[in-house]
Amino acid sequence: MTRRGLLTAFAATTITAAPSFANAAGLLRGAGDIRKLKMFNGRTGEKIDMIYWVEGDYIKDAVDEINYFMRDWRNDQVRDIDLRTLDIMAATHNMLDSSEPYMLISGYRSPATNAMLRSRSSGVAKNSRHLLGEAADLRLSSRSVNQIASAARSCDGGGVGRYSSSNFVHMDCGPVRTWGS
Repeated sequence: MTRRGLLTAFAATTITAAPSFANAAGLLRGAGDIRKLKMFNGRTGEKIDMIYWVEGDYIKDAVDEINYFMRDWRNDQVRDIDLRTLDIMAATHNMLDSSEPYMLISGYRSPATNAMLRSRSSGVAKNSRHLLGEAADLRLSSRSVNQIASAARSCDGGGVGRYSSSNFVHMDCGPVRTWGS
């Protein structure tokens, strides 16, 4: 049995143990009985490679570490990252079958950081999901923006934005929608 087949079989068995929220089946596709995130932050030099969910239970200390890792690096403000976003990120990474860590471009953004970024770019939303801890901007050098976005869209769990000219994909747990090129 292939790794992908095994993950699909595990995902099918975990749906009943999943937290109940809309699109749970879509979020779990490819996530398996163990969910982990592997990321690198080029701005801080920090790395993370950890299991944050095992057989239906989130691991509080691991989630706390992910929250800190995904903080607003400009002012070190931390906010809880929505667990649904973590699940979308993990499922997308698994579907891409890559051992390379995500490069985190942006996780949580404080209101001050979001306002500063908005003043510099029309592409930054006033009420960004980053402000709520519901979004991440990610890149994989071994996969194209289109490949990452396609995998994230297949989760059917939130927004997926393609930013090809900046080489990253936005993933969030808000309403299902897509944008960008």
